[in-house]
Amino acid sequence: MKKKVLQSAWLVFILLFLYLPILILAVYSFTESTMIGSLRAFSLHNYKTLFTTPELTDMIWGTVFLAVGVAVLSTVLGTLGAVGVYYSGQGLRKSIEFANQIPVVNSDVVTGFSVCVLLIVFFGVDKDTYIPLVVGQTVLCTPFVYLSVMPKLKQMDGDLYVAALDLGCTPAQALWRVIFRELIPGILSGFMTAVTLSLDDYFIATYTKPATFNTISTYVVNATRGARTEIKTALWALSTVIFVLVVAFVAVMNLGKGKESRADG
Repeated sequence: MKKKVLQSAWLVFILLFLYLPILILAVYSFTESTMIGSLRAFSLHNYKTLFTTPELTDMIWGTVFLAVGVAVLSTVLGTLGAVGVYYSGQGLRKSIEFANQIPVVNSDVVTGFSVCVLLIVFFGVDKDTYIPLVVGQTVLCTPFVYLSVMPKLKQMDGDLYVAALDLGCTPAQALWRVIFRELIPGILSGFMTAVTLSLDDYFIATYTKPATFNTISTYVVNATRGARTEIKTALWALSTVIFVLVVAFVAVMNLGKGKESRADG
């Protein structure tokens, strides 16, 4: 009994350590406070500022479009790469899996600076375009899509592709109608991981973005260095909105998995 109480207390402590700062920020986002520690009356002023200030709305939509575009590219490249590696020889498979680990464990600063040097300095790509930014974030996200899809391939029956060919499918039909259908959970997981990484990225965006463009991460960092007070407090509301959306997505995913498990049972 004492052991269970200690385990429960430790779990509560960990959850509070992880989520209490976010919850405090969410509470202050619904007040007229201009600084953490001075709680004032309830207000939706921060949310009104967030959704009616062109500077903020342009930054948010730009970041969302960038994240979705990078996620689509990363999902296509990561999925095709995982399928290709899975059906390759063992030597090639190990070499590519080793190479795929490098961007995962590598520092984002190194990746961002390397892409900047390669594209802007070496190839002469204009930094005022979005090419370096998209390429840099795609390099960051694609390995994580690969890691999301590969376990689904390993769980899949390896003879499905051959069986589809024997039943009359062309190689393209077997890949699209059979293999990709089995990989949908891994593909969706990789896509959402890529979206999250793009939204969260700061270092690669800092090195490669056009001067007139800001992502949420770069804007927030710059806002802490002298932005208007109403902009700073509106970012509390933005953090709360992002957190609620993430919680809602995770809840929907878990409900979907629960229904799928009951159906399989």
